[in-house]
Amino acid sequence: MKPTTDHSHTIEVFKGSPWEAELVKGMLESNGITTIMKDGILGTLAPYLAPDVTILVSEENYETAMSFIRDREKGNDVD
Repeated sequence: MKPTTDHSHTIEVFKGSPWEAELVKGMLESNGITTIMKDGILGTLAPYLAPDVTILVSEENYETAMSFIRDREKGNDVD
C-alpha cells in the first residue's frame, strides 16, 4: 500500500492583497505545491472590501514554498 501524505498540518507562507495572493498561489501550484487560500471568498465577492488573504501550504512543502516566494520578492525589487 502506498503511504499517504498528511495534509492536516499547514503553515502560512504568504499574506497580502487578494490579487497578490492569487499570483503567489498560481506560482506555487505551477511548481507542484498544493496551496490553501484562506479568506478568499470575500475577495471574490467584493475585492475592494477584502482583507488580506493568506496562503497556506503543508509543513512538508514549507521550505520549498518559501524559497519560491523569496525568489519572487527579489525579482520584484529589481528596477
